[in-house]
Order: sequence, then structure tokens, then C-alpha cells
Amino acid sequence: MANIISDETIEYVGILAKLELSDEEKEKAKSDMGRMLDYIDMLNQLDTSNVEPMSHVFPVNNVFREDVVVNGDDRENILKNAPEQKDGAFVVPKTFEE
Repeated sequence: MANIISDETIEYVGILAKLELSDEEKEKAKSDMGRMLDYIDMLNQLDTSNVEPMSHVFPVNNVFREDVVVNGDDRENILKNAPEQKDGAFVVPKTFEE
């Protein structure tokens, strides 16, 4: 198939990627891009009509669980660790002045 990549295409890709490529790097990029496009062309020739589309190569399933409270309202024991408390809540230093 030999996809031919033009110098203008390489310049444009370099600008988009914000790369300053030397002449040698541009030639290497043209060769690499051509090989990538050839490979894509080869893949496009495959018959995938009997292949089920998928989003991942491994089976991925969401695992949902019931949202159940397991530790309950143990405020009294929790507040035992508080250096200072007021109205059933921790008292903390102010983070800003009003």
C-alpha cells in the first residue's frame, strides 16, 4: 500500500505537537507514520463481521452493593476522642475570620 506522507503533513503534525524536528527526524517520522498507516490499512482488510464489538479485552462488570450503614450512630464513643466538643460535634480552630 505504501502510504506516502508529505513534508507538509509532517510540518503540520510538528506544529500541532509543538515539536521542532530536524530534517533527519522528519524523515524518520514520515517513515514511521507511513508504516503505521500501512498497518491500519492491513487491519481494515480483516473480516470482522462476525466479531462482537467490545470496549475492553477483558470482561468488565460493575459490582454494585447495597448502601447499608454498618457502623451506625456511635457519636458518643467517637466524641470521646475529641479534645473539645460542643453540641455533639468536634470543636476545631477557625480557618478564617469573618
